[in-house]
Amino acid sequence: MNEMLQQVEPMIPALRRYARALMKERGAAADLVQDCLERVITHWDDRRLSADTRSWVFAILHNLVMSAFRKNTSAGNRQVAIEDVAESLSTCATQEDGLIYQDLIDAVDTISPEQRSVLLLISLEDMSYAEVAKTLDIPIGTVMSRLSRARDRLIRLVRGTRQDAGPIAALRHCGG
Repeated sequence: MNEMLQQVEPMIPALRRYARALMKERGAAADLVQDCLERVITHWDDRRLSADTRSWVFAILHNLVMSAFRKNTSAGNRQVAIEDVAESLSTCATQEDGLIYQDLIDAVDTISPEQRSVLLLISLEDMSYAEVAKTLDIPIGTVMSRLSRARDRLIRLVRGTRQDAGPIAALRHCGG
C-alpha cells in the first residue's frame, strides 16, 4: 500500500487536470478521478509489474472518460472540454491575448475526443508519443496522426479559415 501511495499520489494533480480538460463539468471530472483511484487501489496487485504505472493509471482514467462520453452521447448530452480549466491555466497579458486564448480553448473543445486526448496527454501532461500509445492502447503511428490532425484543425479554427469554424470564424469577422 505504501508503494502504491508513493507512486500514485504525485499523479493526482495531473489526473485531475487531464479529466477536467476533457470533461465539461468539474464535478464529473472529480468523480472520474475518484473512480480511477478506486480502480487503481482495487487492481493494484493485478497490474503487470513490468507496466509503466503512470501509463496504467492514465489508461484507467482515459477509459473512464471515454465511457462517460459514450454514456452522455447516448443520453443526448454533448460533453465539451476545457472551459472549466481556463481560469486555472496561466492568465493572458493583454485583452487580445485573452481573445486568442479563448479562441484556442473553443477550438480544442471542437476536436474529437480521440484527438483531444492525444493532444492533452502530449501537451498538458508532457507524455511522449510512446507513453501516449501505451496509455491509450493504440499504435504510435495513430498517436502521431491524431496529434497532427488535432494540431491542423486547431490552426484552421483559430485562424478562422474554415467555414465550419462556427463562432470562432464569426468572432474574427465581427471586428472588421
